[in-house]
Amino acid sequence: SISPRECEILALLAHGYSNREMAERLGISANTVKTHVGRLYEKLAVQKRIQAVEKARLLALIPARSR
Repeated sequence: SISPRECEILALLAHGYSNREMAERLGISANTVKTHVGRLYEKLAVQKRIQAVEKARLLALIPARSR
């Protein structure tokens, strides 16, 4: 399952934040962000950020893009 922290990471990914920007915003290291992103890729069975965001939206882990 996706942890609360991983959901935070997904939301920031959806807004286009870099690993460094996410780290600063969350008060963690960029390496920790990289670890979270890697685990998300595994859990969501994806290989790229945009795929992770699209799948997270499909699974309602983050809000759908507003139009």
